[in-house]
Amino acid sequence: MDLKTDYLGLHLPHPLVVGASPLTDDLDMARRLEDAGAAALVMRSLFAEQIVREKLEAYLHNEESRFECWARAAGLVLPAGAFALAPDAYLDQLTALKAAVAIPVIASLNGAYPGRWLEYAPLLEAVGADAIELNVQPGGAEVSRSSADIEGALLTTVRSVRSAVRIPVAVKLPPYFSGLGHLAVALQAADAGALVLFNRVQPPDIDPETLTSVPPIQLSRTTELPLRLRWLAILSARLRIPLAATGGIHDEMAAIKAVMAGAHVVQMVSALLARGPDHLRQVRMAMAEWMGRHGYESIQRLRGSMDLEACPDPEAYERANATLALQRFHGQ
Repeated sequence: MDLKTDYLGLHLPHPLVVGASPLTDDLDMARRLEDAGAAALVMRSLFAEQIVREKLEAYLHNEESRFECWARAAGLVLPAGAFALAPDAYLDQLTALKAAVAIPVIASLNGAYPGRWLEYAPLLEAVGADAIELNVQPGGAEVSRSSADIEGALLTTVRSVRSAVRIPVAVKLPPYFSGLGHLAVALQAADAGALVLFNRVQPPDIDPETLTSVPPIQLSRTTELPLRLRWLAILSARLRIPLAATGGIHDEMAAIKAVMAGAHVVQMVSALLARGPDHLRQVRMAMAEWMGRHGYESIQRLRGSMDLEACPDPEAYERANATLALQRFHGQ
C-alpha cells in the first residue's frame, strides 16, 4: 500500500503529522513519536507577544516600571510563566529536535499583524527548521477594522515571511473569514506553500463568581471535523498548493475522510495526548487496511475523491445540502 504524500516540498511516507503541541517539548517524546511512525513534527508556537516583550525588555535595559507601563498600554500583560519556551529557548529546542530525530521538524510562529516578531522567521531557518507554520490569528474585536483591512494585513504578514526565508511557509488559518475561498486564492498568490485548516479558536468562558475570564483548555472533539471537510472539499478543487487538516482527527476514519476531501496531510494532537504515541501507528495501519479493502492502492488515488472539483455548481450543491438538512430537521 502506497501511503506516500508530498507536503511543503517534503516527501513524507504517509499523511500523519504531529501537529503543534507540547509533545515536541520533550526530546524523548519526540523520539517516541518518530518510532511510532510520525511523518513530521510541528513544534508548539512561538508567539509574537513573547518576541515583542523580550525585545522591549532588552531595549529598556530592564527598567521594569517603564516596561510594565508600556506593556499595560499595549495589552501585553500576561501572567508569569504563560509561555513554555522563551524565544532563545525555542531556538535551542528546535536545534535539539533536529539532532534528536530524522523526520522533518516544522517550526511555528503565531501572531496577528505585521511587526518585528516576523524577524524570528530567518532565525528558525538558520537553526534548521524544515518549514515554518505561520499561525495567523487576527483579532476581530476592533470594529474599526474592515474585513479587507484584516485580510490585507494577513497577506502582508505572509509576504514578509516569504521574502525573508527560503524554506516553505504554511499558513494556518481560523475559519472565520467572510470570503475564505477568495482569501485562500490570494494566499496562494502570496506564495504560501500550504494552508492548514483550521487553527482552533476557543473563546474564553466567564466565571461569574470571581468576575474573571477563564481561558479554555479543551482537547479537540470529533464534531469539529465536518467544518474542515467542507473547506477541504471546496479549496482542494481550486488551489495548486497542498492542504493540511487539523482539528477533530482522532482515528483512521477521520483521517481517511480528510484525505478524501483533499488533504495532503492530517495533523493529530488531541488523540495522541489522550492515547499516547502508539496510537499513531495504529491509525496508520488501520488506514492502510481500509484502503486495501476498498481498492485504493495509493493515497494519490484516495485524495480528493470526495472534493467538489467535478461539481458543476458548488454553490447550488451547498444550498441543496443545507436545504435538505433543514427540511429533515423540521420534519422530526
